[in-house]
Amino acid sequence: MITFYPDIKLVHMSAALGSGAFFALRALALLAGMGWPRWAPVRYFSYTIDTVLLTAAFMLLTILPKGMYANGWLLVKLCFVTSYVVLGILAFRPQRRTAARAALVVAAGLCFLQVYCIARAHHPLGAFYLLMG
Repeated sequence: MITFYPDIKLVHMSAALGSGAFFALRALALLAGMGWPRWAPVRYFSYTIDTVLLTAAFMLLTILPKGMYANGWLLVKLCFVTSYVVLGILAFRPQRRTAARAALVVAAGLCFLQVYCIARAHHPLGAFYLLMG
């Protein structure tokens, strides 16, 4: 199974960047007052990207040795992913005012950036670790 690691990692990384980019596109369009970000086909496309992302993540989790996660970076990453998802869901709720929606989008974007940095550094401090090192 380890022979498939590079391919699965590429799918995971591509889906992660696709998920973040699509979220940013939808969020900016929503902040601009457009209605298409809430359309069902658009939401389902987002769900599809996220399903591919999570499937690849679970595959990587089963392939890699458990010692790779010894410093706790994966747990911290999962906490930030959860925060990103919750903030994103709250940002797309129709009853939000524009200022609150913008704040939620920025917070979700910062969580996504920290997830990316944690994944790159394999360190729980993520962006802070990359800035220090």
